[in-house]
Amino acid sequence: MASADEAQLLARARGGDQQAFGQLVEIHSERVYRALRRFGLDADDAGDVAQEVFLRAWRGLDRFEGRSQLSTWLYRIAFNEAQRRLSRRRGSVVATDPDGPDQIAAIPDSPDHEPDAQALERELGEAVDAALSQLPPELRAAVILRDLEGLSTNEAAAAAGVRPAAFKSRLHRGRIALRPLLAPYIDPAG
Repeated sequence: MASADEAQLLARARGGDQQAFGQLVEIHSERVYRALRRFGLDADDAGDVAQEVFLRAWRGLDRFEGRSQLSTWLYRIAFNEAQRRLSRRRGSVVATDPDGPDQIAAIPDSPDHEPDAQALERELGEAVDAALSQLPPELRAAVILRDLEGLSTNEAAAAAGVRPAAFKSRLHRGRIALRPLLAPYIDPAG
């Protein structure tokens, strides 16, 4: 959807139009859910937290100043809510079902790929999931927001609630920490 269309939906939602807000939820729900899974929540918690994210967004819509994209603001809420949920379970293991339909970093099957290539893509997705789960939350968030969700450095820094310089440091440290964990999947030929 074009940003002008999203801006119109946002203006209508700010005026109390629940249907317009529902359309915004449809636009952003999949990415928010995927980000929550990548932040380390299991499928059930990610679904619950995604609902909480959009509920908080609806309640706080009048406080959204528009200095960033709506998606950046939603990621910020999602990151905070994921941190709250994970901190409540500190010391417990986050369970993920690697064979489940909603893997954290699942790479969709492509009809253009042979079964062997699809299996390798799934294996790489599982390796990325496992490697991300070993990073501290602030490094994991930096890598997810910038490298997997594709936010710009400034957008990702805003979503993480830090200055761009601090975010770049986290991103660099996260990438460095991932290298040895993903070494078997990195092609030395480049």
